Amino acid sequence: MNSDATTESAPGSADQLNSDTATKGAPGSADQLTPPRPKALISWSSGKDSAFALHEVRRSGEFDVVGALTTVTETFGRVSIHGVRQEILRAQCEAAGLPPRVVPIPYPCPNEIYEARIGEAVARAVRDGITHIIFGDLFLRDIRAYREQKLAGTGLTPVFPLWGRPTLPLAHAMISSGLEAYLATVDLKKLPVEFAGRKFDAQLLADLPDGVDACGENGEFHTCVVAGPSFSRRLAVAAGERVERDGYAYCDLVMAAEKTSS
Repeated sequence: MNSDATTESAPGSADQLNSDTATKGAPGSADQLTPPRPKALISWSSGKDSAFALHEVRRSGEFDVVGALTTVTETFGRVSIHGVRQEILRAQCEAAGLPPRVVPIPYPCPNEIYEARIGEAVARAVRDGITHIIFGDLFLRDIRAYREQKLAGTGLTPVFPLWGRPTLPLAHAMISSGLEAYLATVDLKKLPVEFAGRKFDAQLLADLPDGVDACGENGEFHTCVVAGPSFSRRLAVAAGERVERDGYAYCDLVMAAEKTSS
């Protein structure tokens, strides 16, 4: 009897009441009064804009970012447009603490296929209780209007935390925050091939030709992030060979261990 009494508290005893209060939170406590934050996805391009948008959203604490939505071109096994390898994408998501949600698309990709596959991903997100999606768009109104139009009525609300910020000060803010990125893709109509693979830093900003946006928002270049305030560690990424295709130059960024072993 004494042994049982020692290991099992009597119903309604002080021990049981204290335990219940500690684990469940007393009625009217701060835990119960604080509403859960809305769940959000980040539209993850693998580049600096989405990485800095994630940083700003996490800093504000307004949303609980629960995943990274990325389109990957099946033909090449790389992030669409940016040309970043999937192993780097996986490493980015791991360092950022984001479960990846990959949307595979063909190359070339007709718009109806793209919209259908994105629509499936959006519907799945809504079923999972996600209510918002965060974009790193800066000032292109047609892109923003397209996103808002396609998401209207889906249950997923777009959020643009970087919208309207002047891009040169924004670029410097990214660099000052500890964000590190490399130019993965450049438009050869806007930049020479040598810019592919360069580090996104103050020297690069100074070297950009007149008329090229500091953040590449007009498509002049796209980046791959390897470190930043939202990453738990820096990714060991090295610049490989450059490839020119369809008017663009791509730098094949590789995980350093992979480059050493090849």
